[in-house]
Amino acid sequence: MALQTSSQPVILDVKQISKILPHRYPFLLVDKIIYLNLEENVIIGQKNVTINEQFFQGHFPGVPIMPGVLVLEALAQTGGILVHQKGHNQKIALLLYVNNAKFRKPVVPGDVLTLHACGMHISQKGGRVLVKAMVNEQLAVEAEIGFALVDKEQL
Repeated sequence: MALQTSSQPVILDVKQISKILPHRYPFLLVDKIIYLNLEENVIIGQKNVTINEQFFQGHFPGVPIMPGVLVLEALAQTGGILVHQKGHNQKIALLLYVNNAKFRKPVVPGDVLTLHACGMHISQKGGRVLVKAMVNEQLAVEAEIGFALVDKEQL
C-alpha cells in the first residue's frame, strides 16, 4: 500500500469519529480516517502524536515514547470504526484478545501514526482484524486483534 500522508483526503474527521466511538479525550486516539474500502474490509486512520499527550508526563519523562499499549488501542479503535461502517452501528466492539503483537519502532512526539486495519472476519458476534501502525513507511507495531460485538444497551 502506498505511503499515506497528511495531504490524503479525509474520509472521516474527528467530529465524525466521535459520533462512532464511545471514547473521549484522553482516550480517543484516532484523529481522522483517510481510506475506507468496505468491500475489501480495509481502513486507514491517522494519529498525530504530540508532546502535549498526557501519557508523556509519566511514560519515560525526558525520553518520551508512546506506550505500546496505546498504539494497540489506536489500532483497535481504527478497527472499531471499520466494524461500525460495515453496519454494526448498534453495537460496540469490545477487545477479546491481542495475538502476535510486535513492537518494531518506538513512536515519539512529532510522529504521524498511520493506522491500518484489515477485517479478516466480521460477524454479528465479533471478529478479528489484522493491524499495523506505520511511521514514515516504517513498521512500528503489528498485531491481530479479536473483538466481541455487544449491544450498547447491555453495557
